[in-house]
Amino acid sequence: MADTYSFDVVSDFDRQELVNTIDQVRRDVGTRYDLKDSNTEIEVEEASLTITTASDMTLQAVEDVLRQKATKRNLSLKIFDFQSPEPVGGNRVKQVVKLRKGLSSELAKQLSKTVRDELKKVTVSIQGESLRITGKNKDDLQQAINLLKAQDVEVPLQFENYR
Repeated sequence: MADTYSFDVVSDFDRQELVNTIDQVRRDVGTRYDLKDSNTEIEVEEASLTITTASDMTLQAVEDVLRQKATKRNLSLKIFDFQSPEPVGGNRVKQVVKLRKGLSSELAKQLSKTVRDELKKVTVSIQGESLRITGKNKDDLQQAINLLKAQDVEVPLQFENYR
């Protein structure tokens, strides 16, 4: 029997679900009466999305559709970091939506400090863009998971490699 247990805290999303969500948004925008003639384009890059459309009003509608479709596909809305829209040529607007992935070093330090202050029986180590929490008792790890779930952070947290 193992004498220590551990799990990793990461912030990630399913890339394929995001691609499927964007496809659904494109289809929806193409068929909706109020958005059909807006010439809306959604480009997917590695770390961001770019939405180009006719006006601020259609941009807001496209954002709403994106949020709805992402929620239906179990994507956390916390992965989207909507930047401020900027005008581009021809009375069109463009908005960049950054995709949040991984724990920033500041957030990792903050979460690690929270766990260390609250729970004395577990150890926390920062490993790149994730945290590894180890302890001798599975109940202590469950307390750590519940503590982290209660935190209000700007990225979605997942708990992996529980062993």
